[in-house]
Amino acid sequence: MISLERTIEERVQELLKVSHLLQYDALTELPNSTLLGDRLTQAIALARRHDTQLAVMFLGLDRFKRINNALGYPAGDEVLAQVSLSLVAAIRASDSVFRYGSDEFVVLLNDILHPQQTQHIAQKVLNAVSATRHVAGHDLSVSASLGISIYPDDSDNAVGLLKHAETAMRTSKERGPGDFSFYTEDMNLRAQHQQNLESAIRQALDRDEFVLHYQPKLALESGRIVGAEALTRWFRPQSGWVSPAEFIPVAEDSGLIVRLTQWVLRQACAQAQAWREMGLAPLRMSVNISAIDFRQRDFVDNLAAILKETGLPPTQLELEITESVLMQNVDETVETLQKIKAMGIRLALDDFGTGYSSLSYLRRFPIDVLKIDQSFVRGLRINSQDEQLISAIIGMGKSLELNIIAEGVETVDQLNFLKAQRCEEGQGFLFSKALPSKDFVQLLQTDSATLMPDQ
Repeated sequence: MISLERTIEERVQELLKVSHLLQYDALTELPNSTLLGDRLTQAIALARRHDTQLAVMFLGLDRFKRINNALGYPAGDEVLAQVSLSLVAAIRASDSVFRYGSDEFVVLLNDILHPQQTQHIAQKVLNAVSATRHVAGHDLSVSASLGISIYPDDSDNAVGLLKHAETAMRTSKERGPGDFSFYTEDMNLRAQHQQNLESAIRQALDRDEFVLHYQPKLALESGRIVGAEALTRWFRPQSGWVSPAEFIPVAEDSGLIVRLTQWVLRQACAQAQAWREMGLAPLRMSVNISAIDFRQRDFVDNLAAILKETGLPPTQLELEITESVLMQNVDETVETLQKIKAMGIRLALDDFGTGYSSLSYLRRFPIDVLKIDQSFVRGLRINSQDEQLISAIIGMGKSLELNIIAEGVETVDQLNFLKAQRCEEGQGFLFSKALPSKDFVQLLQTDSATLMPDQ
């Protein structure tokens, strides 16, 4: 009899353990999305019975992938565990925190009296997350973006409240790290617009609606065109030109950027080869490569195939990557860059100065070119700090025997400063905007030195 009771008790304990594992996150020990659905449904029923409000906060950590890529997944897990403790400590006893996804959490606030109360708690939550965290020997500055939906104003069901809170969180992320937003109907329309735009991008790739324009890069001393940056433009037959600032982020979020970049590489290389066959002076063709493109296992193979298909010598191709690419899986990144470099392709670090690269860090990578971000160039002759920073970047680049190019050159004063600092190359509206191929050819066929303004 005792043995039977013990067997039953052990079975009950096993079932309870399985139930706990199904409803709670093993890493943070927070209730998971499965339990969130039940708890939120119950909370809505209670709020409806007592005619009260509740709020759902959807929280996503900012740039969390950088931590995983730079420090490894154990460090990322430690950050998540610390953040979960901070969230629990920041809310009221009547509220609940759930781990929703990899770097996402949901906070359920019961008995909300007015929006200002929710706003106060939201700021308290963000402050709690943003505390400096010591992980894997590093002091990390973590931030989060947060979206809020209110019952019954925004939805009367669990699915709607979660969806709207997540939509608001995405809006917060677009505005910048460490921000929060209340859901509005306009956000829903914007989310629908994003979905429609994604479908339109897919169709545009199928229908060959994208075109390339080329912005010249000039040697600042001679004024000679030495390169061109291929920039994607999109003309929709029904609505006209679409800004790259609008469609590129959607392409990246949806993964369509991989198809788009492959198309750009093929078109740009074919165009550069066509100019060679016309007998025009050889120049370097630059193509922007996103972190998503770079992570594709077949990226290097596809690159080699495109060069072989178009006949363009690898030495006339330059790939522009951002600092975020370097921060991801450093050893693998170095290996991939070395393979590309061994093919004869030049590598340029785009938007330099906006990320985290240091002199010692840059030495690890086979980079040929530093591109000074246009935000710093814009501050020349206005902000002495930008002048000092550019001087330092040029000095650092020269110490590493790198070529330096400044982008976004728009005034003669900026040009004169860059030349005085011995910056080799520049591009920007002072010389020329990005042009269709036929117009760019005209520049190549004339004296390109005429692009250099009188000084």
